[in-house]
Amino acid sequence: MSTSPLESAVSPRDGHAADDAAVPFDAHGIEPIPDGSRDCSPWELFWIWSGANIAPINWVLGALGITLGLSLVETLIVVVAGNLVGCAVFGVFNVIGHRTAVNQMVLGRAPFGRRGSIVPGVAQFLLTMGWVGVNTWVVLDLVMAMLAEVGVTGGVWLEVVVATTIMAVQLGLALYGFYAIRSFEKYTVPATVVVMAVMTVVAIVTTDVNWSLAGAELAPGEKLTAVTQLLTAIGIGWGLTWIPYASDYSRFVRVSASPRTVFWSSALGMYVPTVWLAALGACLASAGSGSDPSTLVVGTFGVMAIPLLLLLIHGPIATNILNLYSCSLAALSIGVRAARWKVTLTDGLVASGVLAVFVDADSFAHAFDNWMVSILVWISPWASIMLVDFFAIRRGRLDIASLYLPAETSPYGRFNVAGLVSLAAGIVAGWSWQFGVVPAMQGPVATALGNSDFSWLSGSVVAGALYFALARRVRA
Repeated sequence: MSTSPLESAVSPRDGHAADDAAVPFDAHGIEPIPDGSRDCSPWELFWIWSGANIAPINWVLGALGITLGLSLVETLIVVVAGNLVGCAVFGVFNVIGHRTAVNQMVLGRAPFGRRGSIVPGVAQFLLTMGWVGVNTWVVLDLVMAMLAEVGVTGGVWLEVVVATTIMAVQLGLALYGFYAIRSFEKYTVPATVVVMAVMTVVAIVTTDVNWSLAGAELAPGEKLTAVTQLLTAIGIGWGLTWIPYASDYSRFVRVSASPRTVFWSSALGMYVPTVWLAALGACLASAGSGSDPSTLVVGTFGVMAIPLLLLLIHGPIATNILNLYSCSLAALSIGVRAARWKVTLTDGLVASGVLAVFVDADSFAHAFDNWMVSILVWISPWASIMLVDFFAIRRGRLDIASLYLPAETSPYGRFNVAGLVSLAAGIVAGWSWQFGVVPAMQGPVATALGNSDFSWLSGSVVAGALYFALARRVRA
């Protein structure tokens, strides 16, 4: 009897260690994880990435396609096909983290230099704080809608109390570290999957899904614009935006796990829930349910959704504990001298400001689109340089100890000019072919070619090719 890729890739390990009985405090920082501390199984890695993506925010991903004027079928094709590419690249970065046992931002010291790696490190630090605000907005929106269904209202003060409570739960788990995150995801995600499966069946049965929805009457150029924007924001782009987090968690996977199992457990952990919930969001939006998360959920299930929403809140929290944990690692990677709990608390405070911005947004779907497109401008070229450096330039071999040497003695140097110049060129190329809603995000190439958006492609190709040429010349 044959097995599926998931079954063969993430088969459970024989016998669990005592970590299930008592979750230890994670005392690890950004140093390589010792073999004895790497007890995470591929199944547990699968649940970590699944838990981060079984969230109402992914419903917005599918609904965005309908908002842009695409048909239901076109939206589903972009989501399904685009995530094949994005999640596959994400899986490769998980393999790198498993092979080196080093977190993602420290790995960047090889292609960018000991001091040069601070540039993407700061970007990742800010990125994680922003995502905490975005995802907490989704939780807050759902909880307020749920309370309104039972007649509980309280205005701004109720929102403050709810937001503070949610943030406290997220901070507590992130403060305890990876082992708490791993255990939380492993024991809660399977139950959430069951709830989501039930909700999916109920939604399809009770909602008048317009399978023949043709979308808006768009001209060929406008259609291309919508497809490329959707592909950038929620197709290929969704998996790519998770790459800066990948090695932070795969470095804990047990040494005996094969690269194949690490790849499939991480790639499928990202792909399955993303495509599933995005497709559900598109179906609900085709029935005229809108793109706002609370509208999609409460409008579909009504009062019956109240007990189910309690479990759906799990999704954004599961995502934010990864953001908070990776934020602390990014801060340590760029040289911040502070305890990790202090960095985490700072992250929560800044994220609260981002939360306030999103609460006031007229259209969360468009605000989300702007946010996603903007961060891809630096992630795509950065990821391309990382891949070229690890596989093409260094042939999969890194001097791990040298990554932690002072800038003055590190063989990777203070600044790797080839990496930084390539990153800058990639960002410019990505912006040039970017077409966002905000005029500042509408590059000249994009507007000249019918407002299309291939920022992720142009940025990655230019940065990767330029770095390959420059790095080979320097090494020669």
